[in-house]
Parts: sequence; structure tokens; C-alpha cells
Amino acid sequence: MKMLRVLKALLKPKIVETPEDYSGMNFLVAGLGNIGAEYASTRHNSGFMVLDAWAQASNVSFMTERYGDIATVSYKGRKFYLLKPSTYMNLSGKAVRYWLGKLGLPLENLIVVCDDINLPFGTVRLRKSGSDGGHNGLKDIQLCLGSTSWARIRIGVGNSFTPGSQVEYVIGDFSEEEKKAMPAICDKVIDGIKNIATIGPDRAMNILNTRSETHKTGD
Repeated sequence: MKMLRVLKALLKPKIVETPEDYSGMNFLVAGLGNIGAEYASTRHNSGFMVLDAWAQASNVSFMTERYGDIATVSYKGRKFYLLKPSTYMNLSGKAVRYWLGKLGLPLENLIVVCDDINLPFGTVRLRKSGSDGGHNGLKDIQLCLGSTSWARIRIGVGNSFTPGSQVEYVIGDFSEEEKKAMPAICDKVIDGIKNIATIGPDRAMNILNTRSETHKTGD
């Protein structure tokens, strides 16, 4: 009888638990921006603003690490590594490539958040892949990764600038009315990121991209 019990135990299928650090449950969320207090409330720092809002709401702090500041938040069994690159906008790819490798994550577990002058202020768009659209941060990430097959959420900042003043516009501060609208926009983006991880990018895209709230700025 003892031998029979041993044989049954050997033949019984084993339940293999998923490791806590299983990459399928981990995501790198890179919010793009420029370091320094002078850039903190500028349009180009929309990505930083989203991650700051998420970290604050989750009561976690950023730690300065190689190529950027990192904070970790969890949601429904998923772990999100929030990265604010310290390489400045035009060299964002260096930080993203390093942290993808360090965390052992595939491209499909990368989500990039950035500003976009091609969208009206308050518009948010999620895409699973695509071109850089003239955005230098996205362009450098694409160059460093050798691929465009990663999710990006673009936050519209409008394009109310005269020819030749695009740089001044994106590194300029939001208007007071726009600043008041940003917390709600950040919350919308955070919900979109959570949906990517829990219900998949296609369903997340359908939810996020069909919301039509537009924040008018009195232009």
C-alpha cells in the first residue's frame, strides 16, 4: 500500500506556481519629459506628470537609479515600473532600452506616455505601435529599440504656436486653465495603462480612444 501511495504521488500532476517576477505580469511605463524644476509644468513633461500623479495616489516615492527615477506600483496582481528618464527627452531611448533589459521585459510590456502637438489639448490616444509622429522622444526610443511595436499613449497639448516657435511652445508652461484640467487627464491615462495590463491593449484602446471629453482652453 505504501508503494502504491508513492506511485500515485509521482503520477499526480504538479501545480507549478507562477514566479512573483513573471514578466507577463510586469510592465515598464516610461513617462517622457525633461528633468529639472524649470521643466516641471511644461507641456513636454506630460509623461512625467502622469507618473507623478500615479505615484502620489499610490503613496510611493521615486528612487534615483541609472538613467532615471523609478517607482513601483501594483494593481490586480500586475507590477508597474514607472520610469522617468534622466537622459532628457531627445535621448529617452537609452533609458528605456536599459530598463527593459534590466527587468527582462519584452517590447509588448512597454508603455510610453508622452505629449503630442498633433492632438487638441485634452485628447488622449492609445496605439499598440506606430510612427514617432515627429516626437523626438518617441523617435529616439524607436531608434534604440529598432522597433515601433510597443504601446504609446499620447496626450494632446494642442498646437497654438506660430511657425518656428514649436520648441518654445512644448517647453512652455501649461496655461492656468490647462493646469486645472491635467489631474483628470492624468487619471484617464492611468486607467488606460491599467486596462492595457488587465484586459489587453485592444479593449483598452476601444475604451480610452472613444472617450470624447475635450477641455477647452478659451483660445
